[in-house]
Amino acid sequence: MEQIKLILPSEEWLDQVWAYRRECQEADSSMDGCGPLARADAPEQWLADVRTYTDPATVPEGKVQATQLLSVRESDGRLVGMIQIRHYFNEYLEKYAGHIGYSVRPSERRKGYAREQLRLALPFCREIGLDRVLISCEPDNPGSRRTILANGGVYESTVHEPNEDIDLERYWITL
Repeated sequence: MEQIKLILPSEEWLDQVWAYRRECQEADSSMDGCGPLARADAPEQWLADVRTYTDPATVPEGKVQATQLLSVRESDGRLVGMIQIRHYFNEYLEKYAGHIGYSVRPSERRKGYAREQLRLALPFCREIGLDRVLISCEPDNPGSRRTILANGGVYESTVHEPNEDIDLERYWITL
């Protein structure tokens, strides 16, 4: 695996963010950890929405403060993944989704990027005051499970999320 770094999104990355979105859509792949990317009408709208989540004063009602990060390959500057860190829970996050969501673009999967972006994100979680983080994945996603376990995840339980009609395995990582 080549080295990656986590960076905050900005205008200079919007073309790559939109290409990431397109690739996920073409592969019929979820965009976990991408904030509102799946429902954005334009890349500029996505960036504006992501920025509203960074400031507690502008977080949309019912949502939580979150930091969106891009995982960029250092050798060529290619956006290979995205990870979102939620600073605290609302009821939904506490029951189902957890503190962290992440994804890797379909053409870059199975190269270790998910494991590495999660590893790189954990120190930030400590910086914002978290002692442990909750991450969930679907039972039929062994790659995500391996990513969580490789970063110290400890299985807690499996819950059923009724709106999506899916089961989710819940894992805690102590920081």
